[in-house]
Amino acid sequence: MNRLLLVGQLLFTLNIVSALTAQAAEASFKFAGVPFSPGSTVRANVPLSAQEKSYAAQGGNPVPQGAVAVMATPANFDPTKSWPVLIICSTSDFKRQNRDDLVQFYQRVGLAEGWVLLAGDGPQHARSDTAAWRLAMTMAAIDALHRSFAGSEKWPIACAGFSGGAKGAGSIAPVLARSGCQITGIYLTGVNEDYLSGGYARSHPGTNFLSTPIYVSAGHDDKIARIEQQYDVAGLIKRTGFNRVRIGTFRGGHEVNDAQTSIALRWFRALQKQKFS
Repeated sequence: MNRLLLVGQLLFTLNIVSALTAQAAEASFKFAGVPFSPGSTVRANVPLSAQEKSYAAQGGNPVPQGAVAVMATPANFDPTKSWPVLIICSTSDFKRQNRDDLVQFYQRVGLAEGWVLLAGDGPQHARSDTAAWRLAMTMAAIDALHRSFAGSEKWPIACAGFSGGAKGAGSIAPVLARSGCQITGIYLTGVNEDYLSGGYARSHPGTNFLSTPIYVSAGHDDKIARIEQQYDVAGLIKRTGFNRVRIGTFRGGHEVNDAQTSIALRWFRALQKQKFS
């Protein structure tokens, strides 16, 4: 009986130690030096490279010393595995930050679909909120991701933008591709102008970039980006040479539709798996 009690106590102790070890491992993850646990959202101050500072300065902006990066991770996040990363681009209207859209429009669906979400912003609002400013802060956040997790430079990245943020995503994604990011998709919703074709022409990311999956989400009742305009944008993107363009519609207005976001993210992942199968 005593022997059974001792064995039981030993097993209980081992279970407690294992649980504490697992908890410590979870809490030991760090993003840009800031500890976090899987399933949480972490914010960190991150430096700007010389190139990023040059981007930030365009339009006459005073150059900050760093950027603010926000990352949200799924509950089962394990940085030793590969994770798809969704980069968020917000409109510059109403002084919105990329991290605002991350939390309000994409976080719930993105995490449910197994994506890491990432946004980079300036420490304060820019005097001139240009695409170059947004690019600088986004690149700083991506740099922080790569410094924080070994091998994350190979993780697939998709860019998402709503309204003016869709224009930003079209401008930024080609530059990220040219800089070595593995762009696996671009999700545009509420978009009434084609900025992707111009971004491709300016950035010269290579002809392989034309195979990037593009998903356009259009609301039937959108009064700001009318559904006809969004079909026109998709057509212009196709004429530029992009060969994987889909457009999905939903009953709604100028908004980010959760069901459409889920469809787009699943499509991007499916194509990524086919690429390496």
